[in-house]
Amino acid sequence: MEPSPSPEQSPHHAYPDHWEADVVLRDGGTARIRPITTDDAERLVSFYEQVSDESKYYRFFAPYPRLSARDVHRFTHHDYVDRVGLAVTVGGEFIATVRYDRIDGQGRPASAPADEAEVAFLVQDAHQGRGVASALLEHIAAVARERGIRRFAAEVLPANNKMIKVFRDAGFTQQRSFEEGSVHLTLDIEPTAESLAVQRAREQRAEARSVQRLLTPGSVAVVGVGRAPGGVGRTVLRNLLGSGFTGRAYAVNTSFDAGQESVDGVPAYRSVGEIGAQVDLAVVAVPADRVPQAVVDCGEHGVQGLVVLSAGYAEQGAEGRERQRELVRQARSYGMRIIGPNAFGIINTSASVRLNASLAPESPQPGRIGLFTQSGAIGIAVLSGLHRRGAGLSAFISAGNRADVSGNDFLQYWYEDQGTDVALLYLESLGNPRKFTRLARRTAAVKPVVVVKGARHSGSTPPGHAVPVSRIPDATVSALMRQAGVIRVDTVTELVDVGLLLAGQPLPDGPRVAILGNSESLGLLTYDACLAEGLRPRPPRDLTTAAGPQDFRDALEDALTDRTCDAVIVTAIPWVGENGEAETGDGETLAAALREAAAGGPAKPVAVVHVEMGGLAAALAAATSTAAPRPRTTAPGTTQEPRPGPESPATALGAVAEPAARLRTPAPDAARATAPARGTGDTAATGDPVPAGAGAPAPAGTGGPGSSAGRIPAYPAAERAVRALAEAVKYAQWRRQAASPGKVPEFLDDTIEEPGAAALIDTLLGPGPDPRGRPLTPDEASELLARYGIAVRPALPAPDPEEAVAAASEFGYPVALKTTAPHLRHRADLGGVRLDLAGENALRRAYGELTELLGTPAELRPVVQAMAPRGVDTVVKASIDAAAGAVLSFGLAGAPSELLGDTAHRLVPVTDRDAAELIRSIRAAPVLFGWRGSAPADTAALEELLLRVSRLVDDHPEVVSVTLEPVVVATKGLTVLGASVRLAPPPARSDLGPRRLPSY
Repeated sequence: MEPSPSPEQSPHHAYPDHWEADVVLRDGGTARIRPITTDDAERLVSFYEQVSDESKYYRFFAPYPRLSARDVHRFTHHDYVDRVGLAVTVGGEFIATVRYDRIDGQGRPASAPADEAEVAFLVQDAHQGRGVASALLEHIAAVARERGIRRFAAEVLPANNKMIKVFRDAGFTQQRSFEEGSVHLTLDIEPTAESLAVQRAREQRAEARSVQRLLTPGSVAVVGVGRAPGGVGRTVLRNLLGSGFTGRAYAVNTSFDAGQESVDGVPAYRSVGEIGAQVDLAVVAVPADRVPQAVVDCGEHGVQGLVVLSAGYAEQGAEGRERQRELVRQARSYGMRIIGPNAFGIINTSASVRLNASLAPESPQPGRIGLFTQSGAIGIAVLSGLHRRGAGLSAFISAGNRADVSGNDFLQYWYEDQGTDVALLYLESLGNPRKFTRLARRTAAVKPVVVVKGARHSGSTPPGHAVPVSRIPDATVSALMRQAGVIRVDTVTELVDVGLLLAGQPLPDGPRVAILGNSESLGLLTYDACLAEGLRPRPPRDLTTAAGPQDFRDALEDALTDRTCDAVIVTAIPWVGENGEAETGDGETLAAALREAAAGGPAKPVAVVHVEMGGLAAALAAATSTAAPRPRTTAPGTTQEPRPGPESPATALGAVAEPAARLRTPAPDAARATAPARGTGDTAATGDPVPAGAGAPAPAGTGGPGSSAGRIPAYPAAERAVRALAEAVKYAQWRRQAASPGKVPEFLDDTIEEPGAAALIDTLLGPGPDPRGRPLTPDEASELLARYGIAVRPALPAPDPEEAVAAASEFGYPVALKTTAPHLRHRADLGGVRLDLAGENALRRAYGELTELLGTPAELRPVVQAMAPRGVDTVVKASIDAAAGAVLSFGLAGAPSELLGDTAHRLVPVTDRDAAELIRSIRAAPVLFGWRGSAPADTAALEELLLRVSRLVDDHPEVVSVTLEPVVVATKGLTVLGASVRLAPPPARSDLGPRRLPSY
């Protein structure tokens, strides 16, 4: 058990439990980082005894065989401000420590305001090389920053290359010198772009490796295998054997008879400890009250990961949630990660593994689609839908309550997995939306990520999902996913439809669609559907009902070679034979003709819409070859990468290679043709690990063994095919734009006073600020916004007509008279705003009308403001969501936009490209660009304003809410007429903090 804080700690600084964190190490195992307490004396001594003499020498610069009582006291007593020690624990025992002591300019012990500290590490030899010191450096640096320390100093012996490398590779700004036989290092521990990139690269490698360990075990123990046929454990064992698992399998049940040797031909044991050999993965299928015993058994004997199928956790209320938290704490303390609890299981179809550790009776065919679901029932439905339509999977994960391993972890894994071309996810909750969008953006840059989200409108977290509740509406979540390149769909059916198209076809170069087929009506339906989805269809080509397979082939070849189209949709109904009867059974013949045409044409996506064509969908999906792709023609008269001709056996469904100019960047064929020793393609042909991001595969359609490339997806309705194609078009456009990301213009730096704004915020919050924060007065808000170059047009209160006239005299006519009461604010439609008051008489008359119709001056709180140039009224907002982070929003002002929800959103910080897209993504955007002959608004000025607001909330997390309303955008320039700002103490941690696993 972890120790409780001791009362002997400093009376001024309580035990900082927010410094505790679970982390994933380089090899995929987990460890816990926590502050050292006075109760850790025995652990410290035991840890030190297991450190080699060489490591002790490197730490103390002299032989130091054991710690004295004084040393133990010093290293376990900290004030958590000037003296801090952190430990890394596995199984409750220390494997590494780090300590800092605040020092002054002469290297002597000091207190604040001294901002430098001496830091020293010690890692047990058995755990060196696992990235322990790197993780500790991230965390001790975050602790030091919190305590006002800005620099670390360290003395390292020249021979201690490992420790020098830890400091050198951290990405912090540093200086090195050689003094008196040692290397003196000074690190500025403020985060930099390089240190953040290093941290996230390490996070990706570690979390991807932790998933790989779960999906590629060399041995599996099923804990809870029943003695009689039936039951969950016995079912999983049967499925594991049925999949042809290439590793070793074991059956475990504490109730087995002492003499029982096997179950279904698998060695049987009463505990994992009795196996006597390495067990990589344990599938736990015992009642919830017996799971802790199973976890201890697994943890004590080196199991690397758990799949917990057992129910009875957070889905059953508060008691179950606490049981779930304890399960995660217990497993992580042993360095294990968990899929589940209440999981359906995992599948890996790689030929080198063939793992089915799930309740699915049959493994899907090998393919290049990765599927993650948070629901077993939805997982079954998607598996069934993909199977019926001939699609294979690289991996399937049904995570249940996903108390530990989540969709974020699998995005980390699929990013560099060369066996997966398309990632499909069914999500019911997002535990860390900001991290999800960050990971999804990076993954979507190399392969499609398709998401369907359940529980969108329930207003609560689904049962079993103990995650932070986000206040942002689902429309905002969808917009943020789009910003990250995620393909967001609404239903499981659409998830399958889009996944099939992306897995089997190349990405389109644009929205131009050719439509051809033997039904004029079906062609028109497809044409209308294309227009509804924002595509640019050409008039349908009607081949007439007399058209045969050869006519379809010729027409498709023509369409593919036509440079004015980017994609082709083929519509087909049964054709009428010579005897006048509909021939419904010739789907295979038509499929062969379509495949032959697609095989010889340029790389353009093809989809088929069919009605009652027997065997067509199955024939289009069926693969007859897993040969490596051959070159294919890219345009008439040019041969860049020709594909097999009709005489080749591969033409039924040959793997389609991408032209070099396409968006995809397929991994080398050799790497795919040579199966790795184990895994789903995470090693190159040589068996060497592939560096993170190196050779990251492109999306589907790239070919290779087991590839679904070249399979033409078939749909029973035009709307489904068109919607899938439309998503592919939007994703391809995002990919092209993502290739050259936007930036924050440098000219903003000259007009932004970041230090001045920070000082003002500190003053406004004051000492001991209210955690709930405080709204700023109009004058305070204007002053803060001015530091970021945002001018707010002043307004003067008008509690009576005389004050109104005085204010107008100060501004000069014409003026506006506005109410600021909450129920009337920004509601010109209710009569609370009077504009263009040209003189005193008009102002007094307007004042009297307002008070007569709407209430007393005390109720209305009227103000007078100078008129702004006419333009389009807009609204700019920024807010902080506890889960998603800072979100920037834009829309037109007024009730219609509010009623229709016509608001666009982007995550902060936004780039110039984000700002431009934000303005153009609302449905009412044409109003800003000269709609119906009006003068176009100054959108460049509006984009600059969005960038300034983004910088403000990004630079200062204390700014939790900004609303600029209205912002009148004229033909030249804009005017901010109203502003409200709210400040609050920033959260203790942010997305820039050190790596840590979530704890719910």
